[in-house]
Amino acid sequence: MTSNIPLRVLVAGLGNMGRSHALAYHNNPGFEIVGLVNRSKPDLPAELGDYPFFDNFETALSDLKPDVCSINTYSDSHAAYAIQAFEAGAHVFLEKPLATTVADAERVVAAAKAAGRKLVVGYILRHHPSWIRLIAEARKLGPPYVFRMNLNQQSSGAHWDVHKALMKTTAPIVDCGVHYLDVMCQITDARAVEVRGMGLRMSDEIAEDMYNYGHLQVLFEDGSVGWYEAGWGPMMSETAFFVKDVMSPKGSVSIRVDENARSADIDTHTKTSVIRVHRAETGPDGGFLKPDEDLKMDGEPGHQELCDLEQAYMLKAIREDIDLTRHMGDAVQSLRIALAADESVRTGQPVRL
Repeated sequence: MTSNIPLRVLVAGLGNMGRSHALAYHNNPGFEIVGLVNRSKPDLPAELGDYPFFDNFETALSDLKPDVCSINTYSDSHAAYAIQAFEAGAHVFLEKPLATTVADAERVVAAAKAAGRKLVVGYILRHHPSWIRLIAEARKLGPPYVFRMNLNQQSSGAHWDVHKALMKTTAPIVDCGVHYLDVMCQITDARAVEVRGMGLRMSDEIAEDMYNYGHLQVLFEDGSVGWYEAGWGPMMSETAFFVKDVMSPKGSVSIRVDENARSADIDTHTKTSVIRVHRAETGPDGGFLKPDEDLKMDGEPGHQELCDLEQAYMLKAIREDIDLTRHMGDAVQSLRIALAADESVRTGQPVRL
């Protein structure tokens, strides 16, 4: 895979993320799209209109024999599709979450290793320069940490329809939570030891055993603690819907977003505007020795540019044979914590890991 011949890619799932990833492949000369898969024919951007279309993943995989499968379907099909792709000899880009159970996630990782193929999981924040900087600044402070994070989305109309479809298989604190749990784990490097969760079903439009608001707390081996909150739906408040805050005994690092930002704007989910670094050190008079430092994140990538960066990394991982052992292990760990939170919501009991 060291030549400049484009990698033949099959894109499965053409929802919001799938379309964005397909556009990233379309615009990257290192890839050649050989087919698109979706259960029904969706409205597609003009750039994607001429590619062969399939409504069955297994048929497309067998007929096309791609070098890469990009799997952006609903979560309950992730593990099965990924394992089929590895067994067919393809590399896999897999949207988060990795699977719907830890056992299935571990099976996917094992299949990647057995096939000697690359598995890149769609943790989009890992490719965002501002989030990379946030993690670096937080690590400078040192543990133990307090993590305060949320992402609530006030959704209506078609956006609410998407959320309801997602909740047929996955709760918001799992679907979105894996991103921010991954950030917590990258900052602390410590093992999570206990997870607590609570949730509430706030709509008659979702299944009786599903909840559209959830909150989790996680305790780490180094003494760090964190919480994450996620809610979807027309009833969600726009107040403090985006909190990204890390504290330690030495200070804090916080993301500050535009006051006019709206929770339904997908770019708001990743753009940071300003990272504020606060240092706790005080002088003889008890005053702070250093003023807060605002790191302005000008020229941040938007949603499509981030998808472009993800797929550029996919290409690099294959071409340069990057060792993805830590990447895959981190994906399993963040999913393990999120699913433990979901278990805690449903049982009312903390979960020891």
